[in-house]
Amino acid sequence: MCNEHRTETTVEPGSRGYGTTRLCRPAEARRAVERVVAERCRAARTPCDPDALGDALLVVSELTTNAILHGGGVTDFHVDVAGPCLRVSVSDRSDEMPVAGAPLEARDRHRTGGRGWPIVCRLARDVRVSELPSGGKCITAEVALS
Repeated sequence: MCNEHRTETTVEPGSRGYGTTRLCRPAEARRAVERVVAERCRAARTPCDPDALGDALLVVSELTTNAILHGGGVTDFHVDVAGPCLRVSVSDRSDEMPVAGAPLEARDRHRTGGRGWPIVCRLARDVRVSELPSGGKCITAEVALS
C-alpha cells in the first residue's frame, strides 16, 4: 500500500490550493507541502514566507515520522491551503492517541526522541485527532502561512 504514490495538486487564482498524496516517507510529505505552498504563492502572486514554510515543513515531518515510528505507518496524507493556513492530515494504523512525553530534565536534554508531538502542538494553530471508522486515526494540523 505504501508503494502506491499519486499526487494531485491544483491551485487556481481565487481558489484554495489542494494536494493529495499517498506516501510513506517524511521527505515525500515535505516535497508535497513545498509544491502546494509554491503553487498557492504563484497563484496568489504573493511571496512565500520562508519562516512559515519552515514551520509547516517541520510539522509535516514530525507528523509523518510519528506515524511511522508509533502508528504502524502512514496510511493516508492530505495537504491543502485553507485561507491563510496550510492544512495537513496524516493518517496511520494505530488507535492510540498521541501524548506528550514527560518534560526533559537537564541531564536528559541530549536524549533523542520525545519532542515531535510538542513541536506540532506549538507550531500549529489548530490540531485535531480523529478516530477512523476502519481503525487508526487521522491527525490534522493547521499552520499559518504568514
